[in-house]
Amino acid sequence: MPIYLDHAATTPLRREALEAMLPYLTEHFGNASSLHSTGRRARAGLDEAHETVARALGATPREIVITSGGTEANNLAIKGAAWAGKARGHRIITSSVEHHAIGHTVRYLEKFGFEIVELPVDRYGRVDPDEVEAAITPKTILVSIMLANNEVGTIQPIAEIAERVRRYKGVLLHTDAVQAAPYLSIDLAVLDVDLLTIAAHKFEGPKGVGALFVRHGTNILAQQQGGSQERYRRAGTENVAGAVGMARALELAAAEKAETAPRLRRLREALTSVIGGADGVVETGHPTDRLPGLASFVVPGLDGSAVAMSLDLADIACSTGSACVSGSTDPSHVLLAMGFPAEEARGALRFSLGRTTTDAEIARAAELVLATLAHQREAAAAFAAQRVAALARPAAVAAAVAPDAAGVEASAG
Repeated sequence: MPIYLDHAATTPLRREALEAMLPYLTEHFGNASSLHSTGRRARAGLDEAHETVARALGATPREIVITSGGTEANNLAIKGAAWAGKARGHRIITSSVEHHAIGHTVRYLEKFGFEIVELPVDRYGRVDPDEVEAAITPKTILVSIMLANNEVGTIQPIAEIAERVRRYKGVLLHTDAVQAAPYLSIDLAVLDVDLLTIAAHKFEGPKGVGALFVRHGTNILAQQQGGSQERYRRAGTENVAGAVGMARALELAAAEKAETAPRLRRLREALTSVIGGADGVVETGHPTDRLPGLASFVVPGLDGSAVAMSLDLADIACSTGSACVSGSTDPSHVLLAMGFPAEEARGALRFSLGRTTTDAEIARAAELVLATLAHQREAAAAFAAQRVAALARPAAVAAAVAPDAAGVEASAG
């Protein structure tokens, strides 16, 4: 059986979430906006989903907006807050290690006159709360810093950042909690953010559904028009089955965190103690303030994509970083921001564990990763030797031919 160590990219749909969804894909198929009994039953399921998600996050049901996923939720948070606050200011503060659903969105807004401030991070990928506060001006309307990084697992000091942001009236704080939601405690009273994003498929819910928490009294401008759904904040016929599946998966993940997080931390440490001890391998991300099940490395001199493909042939699924840019040949913007040279950053590997990961899988994976790295190093050394020989061959041929040429010239004279 393949060993799946790419839970940061997506997770399998858990049975309980599927079972919760099935009635809304069959007999309770109605449009939640319809007034008849079939529609009312769908509406009841959707309302229950709002309540369950809100309860898991420490929010109220009216503060939850169901979306098509994390990317849409991030877009709604960033663009919605930006356009709603445009009359007051145009400055948006974010970090250099955000997911592209944030980074690309703020760059899009830059085309419309918004000023984007991208804060640096330290070698662990953390933002300094003091630098966040120093970047705030009277024209600042929004700060968006992710809760935990999807590539290296570093957890950001969001509560400390919130304490700084709260000193400035009218500045909203958003956090992308897509990677954090399955494993970290999400207590909105502690985080004190105005906007927070989650995505169901990161915690064994269905793909194509997510949610945005919008604190009561926070003004955002809807990015989809057409209907009154989600309290006029997100038009479109609701994905009732998806919302129900997300709610059930989140409810279970929240209930199991106290058990799941320590177990994943133990498994991750077992994996990193083996892989991180290999010659030349560098572990990335914060050593302690990180997601419990995410292990990330840089292997200088090797191509991470080639290593990941070799591991796939050995039935181990892992990645080089964000699944959203897995086809790109560019080095990770996260690792570059952390100070890694581009050539080293190309040697990135990410192993992300999940609820279903076992001790036996980690032991087997560690063994196969070490063997694969050794094989890749041998292949790289052989290729380098062949290249040196190929470059030296023309010079050797020229040196051998030179005396004969000189003899020909002498006889001709």
